[in-house]
Amino acid sequence: MITKNQTIYTADELKIIIEKHRMWLLDYQSGERANLRGADLRGADLRGADLQRADLRGAYLQRADLRGAYLQRADLRGAYLRGADLHRAYLRGADLQRADLRGAYLRGADLQGADLRGANLQGANLRGADLQGADLQGANLQRVNLQGADLQGAMGCNKHRTTDLYILLDQPGKVRAYKLVNKNGYGPYRNEIQYRTGQTYEAEINPDENEQCGAGINLATLPWCMSEWQPGYRILIAEFTIKDPATDICIPIASDGKFRVRKCKIVGEKDLKELGLEEAAS
Repeated sequence: MITKNQTIYTADELKIIIEKHRMWLLDYQSGERANLRGADLRGADLRGADLQRADLRGAYLQRADLRGAYLQRADLRGAYLRGADLHRAYLRGADLQRADLRGAYLRGADLQGADLRGANLQGANLRGADLQGADLQGANLQRVNLQGADLQGAMGCNKHRTTDLYILLDQPGKVRAYKLVNKNGYGPYRNEIQYRTGQTYEAEINPDENEQCGAGINLATLPWCMSEWQPGYRILIAEFTIKDPATDICIPIASDGKFRVRKCKIVGEKDLKELGLEEAAS
């Protein structure tokens, strides 16, 4: 949360601070370590800035442009980075304890060994990010896109914190979910199976939780189907049973609403007009 006492810097002032910091890193006497603790840097253009080992504790960096920024071992504890663009930023060994990274764009970022304990990463894009050896204990990973991310040696990555879909594993008996198809009953991304009401379908399932869209019968939540819906698409109702969680279902880590099952039956179809989708298309 921003406070009245936070310092606001102009673009020119930031350039001077970054240049002095660069000289400090080179061990020049005229240099000075960047002290941006608690600074108001909302929307700041920090593309490619070399701020390794800088003090950014509690800095307010909402929607800041940090693409390609060099933040190795920077102190970002408690920083507010909601919606910040950190595409391909270098954050190896950075301290991000309790940082607010909700909705941050961290695609391809280098976070090797980063301290993300207690950080809020809800809805962040970490696709293809390098999280080897990162500490994620207590981090909020709900709806995080971890597709292609390297989590080798990462600590505290509790998959049950990443998506609400794990509730499916505790449902007794028959469970219902949804299948998005085109007007002919084929999936919008794969045309291997034509789905019809009353029919049962079975397919070999890919058990790799790191694979967001693998082999199997891919189903989803209703909000996911509605968000991906296009004019001409239909939303079918699928019914399935989980007898063995190891073979009957695969819930991808940090799924945005999709999962896959080995076997299901199409039992009905949603009324698009009731969902307000047909009106939106007309």
